[in-house]
Amino acid sequence: MPSVAVVGGGISGLAAAHRLRTLLGRDARITVLERGSRLGGVLRTSTLAGAAYDVGAEAFLVRRPEVPALLDELGLADELVHPGDAAPAVLAGGRVRPLPARTLMGVPSSAESLRGVVSDSALVQVTGEGSAAWAWTPGSDPTVGELVRARLGPEVVARSVDPLLGGVYSGSADSLGLRAAVPTLAAALDAGAPGLLAGVAAALPVPRPGAPVFGALRGGYEVLLAALAASVDVRLEAAVTAVTRTAAGWDVVVDGRAEPFDAVVLAVPAPVLALLLGRPVEVELASVAVVGLAYAALTELPDTSGLLVATGEALHAKAFTHSSRKWPHLAPDRAAHGPVLLRASLGRFGQTEVLERDDDELVALVRADLAAVHGVSAVPVDTVVQRWTDGLPQYGPGHLAVVTRLEAAVAERPGLEVAGSLLHGVGVPACIGTGAAAAVRVAEHLAARGAHGPPVAP
Repeated sequence: MPSVAVVGGGISGLAAAHRLRTLLGRDARITVLERGSRLGGVLRTSTLAGAAYDVGAEAFLVRRPEVPALLDELGLADELVHPGDAAPAVLAGGRVRPLPARTLMGVPSSAESLRGVVSDSALVQVTGEGSAAWAWTPGSDPTVGELVRARLGPEVVARSVDPLLGGVYSGSADSLGLRAAVPTLAAALDAGAPGLLAGVAAALPVPRPGAPVFGALRGGYEVLLAALAASVDVRLEAAVTAVTRTAAGWDVVVDGRAEPFDAVVLAVPAPVLALLLGRPVEVELASVAVVGLAYAALTELPDTSGLLVATGEALHAKAFTHSSRKWPHLAPDRAAHGPVLLRASLGRFGQTEVLERDDDELVALVRADLAAVHGVSAVPVDTVVQRWTDGLPQYGPGHLAVVTRLEAAVAERPGLEVAGSLLHGVGVPACIGTGAAAAVRVAEHLAARGAHGPPVAP
């Protein structure tokens, strides 16, 4: 009866534990050890005015197969929902404009997509980018800001790129490396694209009219988390302080006591991973706060799915999601006087002061922003504040090399695997992918040493 410890009860660890169950069978001992009092990591479903409401990650890319496939496998396909027709906007130059289309993380494929978002003088530089001298070193990894500012100018960075990168990574164009943050663009440039705009155009996915880009879960991510945890042993408030290789496998020190396992998956944040591996993990972290607000049913929201905020605007929040406009399942039932829901996100990499304010202050700041930009001055009927201290890894220049060195070091320790958002993507699909891949490698290791039969394909 093989035994595997999964350290970390976020989505990556739970995905690994679930896949290990399917690979190793019902008799295997799969134990999730979570140091906190709840599962989910930066996924959390709260209750806002009686509605299930995610206050961590909100949506996922449906063009990646991991989440839909997992929902099908778990019998949760009916939970998958998609956004409605409302489009996103950006606050740039003091004006609310449609979010530029056909971009990669805000890096445009044409000047026309930026019209109205940047000034006419900035458009001139963007328009002429294709005829400017171009030199690109394949394999290089500048910050996104360095590349875009040199080719397209500072306004494009502040008003188009920073809002997107802030929304996804809680970083900025000047803190994130191109190769990890916008990998398809780096690949297009390596392949010989004659300029930046041309590289974006080559890297953009083929349009699929009518096909949704994003998905969410009707009951919130807690539905998926519960299903993943159902078939494995879960221990909360279980602090793991060391993992040590033994002749038989691995000893995991939990709350001061060593427990033996055949293999271990580490799905923990970078500082904890560094402690358990006994080696540096060169990945910095950003802290953010999410404020959810519920209003009475007749409260009017802007007819957009949300608003990203450009660098330099006089707001405290970096982004708003008009949830009751974006998601049909959260639209108010006016007959039943259902609530109108929205959320704001505050904080970027290097901005820790936002987390020093108390909940009432954060709600007041968000309400002031809403009144200033949308004219929404109503008093909310309910609020929720969620802080994510060191919640998001930052993919700085050279991040892929950091991950390569980390994975090589772990590969030298048979029966030990890593998973999580610090590796190959911060989105939910990428995290699920790293957890599943770690589980497969563990099953192969156990099969090779005779601890179990051959692994079953996931």
